[in-house]
Amino acid sequence: MGSEPVRALDGVSMSFEKGSFWAIMGPSGSGKSTMMNILGCLDRPTSGQYFLQDKDVSTLADDELSDIRLKYIGFIFQSFNLIPQLTVQKNIELPLYYLGWSAEESAIKAQELAAKVGLESRLNHRPAQLSGGQMQRVAVARSLAADPHIILADEPTGNLDSHTGDQIMQLLTNLNREGVTIIMVTHEPDIAAYAHFRLHMKDGKVERIDQN
Repeated sequence: MGSEPVRALDGVSMSFEKGSFWAIMGPSGSGKSTMMNILGCLDRPTSGQYFLQDKDVSTLADDELSDIRLKYIGFIFQSFNLIPQLTVQKNIELPLYYLGWSAEESAIKAQELAAKVGLESRLNHRPAQLSGGQMQRVAVARSLAADPHIILADEPTGNLDSHTGDQIMQLLTNLNREGVTIIMVTHEPDIAAYAHFRLHMKDGKVERIDQN
């Protein structure tokens, strides 16, 4: 910040095993968002290395990082990040468009995923016609479109009531049982309790790791 260096992450050394379920916790400014951005190949570390499936991705070019994000990582955001002009089906299909799928293949996949999250009757609705919980279900379905190895979820229940939040967490739990690695940021202890591991951060460092 200005001439003052800020170590958003300071000497962090972590390994996230395939198929695990993590909750990252800590106060504002603890480094949670930077951790997620590096894991999601949105930011590069200024020093050190990040290996994703045995490949050092910390030195890759932007187009290579985009390719990795598209093929290996699904993102779920607190604010849903749906495109308001598109229907539920088209929002779910969006990653497949960038992967070059045909319209027919994309439609079939989107319909399968909508059914998986209980929205098969809402395919032609737009986001404004949905509840918060339904919009987050669309976001979950979209994150699964490219069959990602990892789902990164940033406060996935932050804008939802407790009952709807539990439903979203049950969806993520089921995906984890199917072998998808889940890493989420949350401030809520009851949501973090769904994870196998809880990573507590403070001042850019790992403070402790708890295991359920």
